[in-house]
Amino acid sequence: MRNLTGRSDHDLTEVLLSQVQAVAAGSALALSVAAGEEAVAGARRRMTDLEHDGDEHRRRAVDLLSRSFTTPIDREDLFRLSRSIDDVLDNLRDFVRECDLLGVSSDDLLVDVLGAVAAAIASLEDAVRMLGSGRAEMPTAALSVRKNDIRQRYQTAMADLLSGELTTYTLRRRELLRRLDVVGLRLGEAADALADGAVKRSH
Repeated sequence: MRNLTGRSDHDLTEVLLSQVQAVAAGSALALSVAAGEEAVAGARRRMTDLEHDGDEHRRRAVDLLSRSFTTPIDREDLFRLSRSIDDVLDNLRDFVRECDLLGVSSDDLLVDVLGAVAAAIASLEDAVRMLGSGRAEMPTAALSVRKNDIRQRYQTAMADLLSGELTTYTLRRRELLRRLDVVGLRLGEAADALADGAVKRSH
């Protein structure tokens, strides 16, 4: 009956939104660590909890996809979207863990890139909200996620970092910047999944 009344589309949208919101919380936590506002040991514990929440939301999304007769966009694209969102959270978890292992915090370069990450996640959340509505602007909203400046900020930060003396601490910061670049790539994959699904639906 939920399939016949369209409620399954609503359910899928809600569980994907829950996934994105877990990622948004993880991004905020990573930013607080990079800014030196939160002790990294406690942040690692909180990030583990967020990862478990994200994994549960993904499990529910996959379960709903397997049981739904109809989906708001192509089933394969929704699966790709959910997987990419999960990958973003995994990489944010790794970022916080590596901050602890590498002994890096209060770093303006990391804070700047994470600001772009947070903006892209907010755009992704807006686009996912449109899934069950059938709104014509969803492809544009999906593409706006990809039009973030994470890569540009990463490149600028890397150039700034490597313009100074090359030390062990410099190399540690470089590894963290690379991790954030991967976060941007995974966000781009999530945007592509949404955009591909929206284009297929419009044809």
